[in-house]
Amino acid sequence: MAPSPRPTFDKPTAIPFELATRHLWGDAGSGEVLDWIYVSSSKIHQLVFGLPAGGRFRHSDAHRTIFAADEIYYVLSGELGLANPETGEVQRVRAGEAAFFRRDTWHHGFNCGTDALRVLEFFAPPPSTGSSSAYAKTKPNLTSNRYTQDALLGRWPMDRAQIEREACFTMLRDADVLWRMEGRDNPMMVGLLVATEHLTVGKITLLPGQVSDIETHGGDESLYVLDGVLTLSVAEAGSAPWHELKAGDGFYLPQGTAHQYRNLSERPVSLLFGVAPQYLAR
Repeated sequence: MAPSPRPTFDKPTAIPFELATRHLWGDAGSGEVLDWIYVSSSKIHQLVFGLPAGGRFRHSDAHRTIFAADEIYYVLSGELGLANPETGEVQRVRAGEAAFFRRDTWHHGFNCGTDALRVLEFFAPPPSTGSSSAYAKTKPNLTSNRYTQDALLGRWPMDRAQIEREACFTMLRDADVLWRMEGRDNPMMVGLLVATEHLTVGKITLLPGQVSDIETHGGDESLYVLDGVLTLSVAEAGSAPWHELKAGDGFYLPQGTAHQYRNLSERPVSLLFGVAPQYLAR
């Protein structure tokens, strides 16, 4: 199969779901996965992947699922079974929840529900730096898979705190968000799911009529609209002055681009964003 495409843009760009780059990866050993790739710049990678009911991805010699990047999986619909076949750790991630893991983590995914699974992924450092398939090929292939941790039998839930500290996957639910009140003139609640040295991922909900301050970031930003209709304004030569994005649409903002969010509708608007490498403007 062809290598993963890397859609890049040289200015602020709206990416409707209909125009996201389609890609199919995998083989008989790993299983096949459908990708909708929104952005793959020199700083950040954002896509949605899908598995049908009963679908799964594992790894094969040609497709080794171990990378040199921070990754977050946010489940849009369905239920994801996420496993580390090297350690036997398994997590169940439901719609509206996320799982985060760092470099050198083997991972397999399973559709644990009866509906189609859709998962939003942010990945940094991105594939353009050699952090994905090129890096995976330097690692010895894992020749056996484990999906249980028998050493934990007799310790649960008494040792729960220690077991969770030692886990490869960090589960992120509503109660696990790091909240910030951003903006001087138009304060806005921003909930961070991940904030590492490589990647910051957060969620914003705009109430009807709410407007954010104009903001910039110290890295490339890509976003995905979860619900509602988002109006996004940019001040960049050669770009449209504002864009209207619906659920499933994405947007790319190069590092340092000034932008502002608005909700002109009568219902809340929710979005997820990723910024890499640095969240705060230098």
